Amino acid sequence: MKRILVTGGLGYIGSHTCVALIEAGYHPVVVDNLHNTRIETKRAIEEITGQSLEFYKLDAKNTGDVAEKIGPIDGTIHFAALKSVGESIKKPMEYYTENLESLLNIIQVSSTNGAKSFIFSSSATVYGETQQEWVTEETPLGTPLNPYGHTKSLGEQILKSGTHPFKTILLRYFNPVGAHPSTKIGELPNGIPNNLVPYITQTAAGLREKLTVFGSNYDTRDGSCIRDFIHVVDLAEAHVAALDYSEGMLENVDVFNVGTGAGNTVLELINTFEEVNGVKLNYEIGPRREGDIKAIYTNTSKINTTLNWKSRFSLKDSLKHSWEWEKNLRGL
Repeated sequence: MKRILVTGGLGYIGSHTCVALIEAGYHPVVVDNLHNTRIETKRAIEEITGQSLEFYKLDAKNTGDVAEKIGPIDGTIHFAALKSVGESIKKPMEYYTENLESLLNIIQVSSTNGAKSFIFSSSATVYGETQQEWVTEETPLGTPLNPYGHTKSLGEQILKSGTHPFKTILLRYFNPVGAHPSTKIGELPNGIPNNLVPYITQTAAGLREKLTVFGSNYDTRDGSCIRDFIHVVDLAEAHVAALDYSEGMLENVDVFNVGTGAGNTVLELINTFEEVNGVKLNYEIGPRREGDIKAIYTNTSKINTTLNWKSRFSLKDSLKHSWEWEKNLRGL
């Protein structure tokens, strides 16, 4: 059974990916400092899969500790990073230090401990303010509008420029939403949520007074931003597909956009949440938020064809699962 280092493996995307890895016959080796998650997630993964999860409470920046503890590995999936666009604008140096130092150290650990594959958690933010809303992997990279996106762009450059003993796949995520259908794992940020859907579910649950929609005067069909919202389980399965594909790669580095291929506005997402869950949300329209772009969604042709991967869940599924997760978590 192949051992795969998963940094940040108890986080939102990482935990769902651990489930997908176990179900696909891999053995995830999780390193997480529990900065933005909780140890209960480990037990939830074990309940879903029926298998024990190998876990080490370590910081990805501590190269020696990680390399010594995890032992030999066959591949790496690197999630560990700070990930809030808004927070990165307020704390840029913290984002550059945390995200780039952890990446450099995990590259070293992966090289030392025998990894043949390296899957990097990148982001659609690397495209910046593009001239086209529907982007492909060939769309020229722009200047990211926030430090978070810039760390992902720099991370890609580091992996593209180095001579590493592993094959590298860069996965550019669009907007992960949803939760595991079991309701045992989902998105649970510490403190006030920075992402849209957990703020929606917490507002619906009464934890937040109201939701703010940032901007209503964009040149879109209803004035709010357009994004490509992808179910987190679909995104997790894309990592498994990438890992499988990497074994036969001819090139050293490849890149794939991971989304649904469709764009929805923020207001459409809110309306869909209300519709599928029978819940009325208290929200208001606010000013635009620094660091946001008008619209971006992806062409999925390359990942559909090359990795034989396609999203399975709809936006309605995603928002239903998110609310079921929130209700289960809060005992509603």
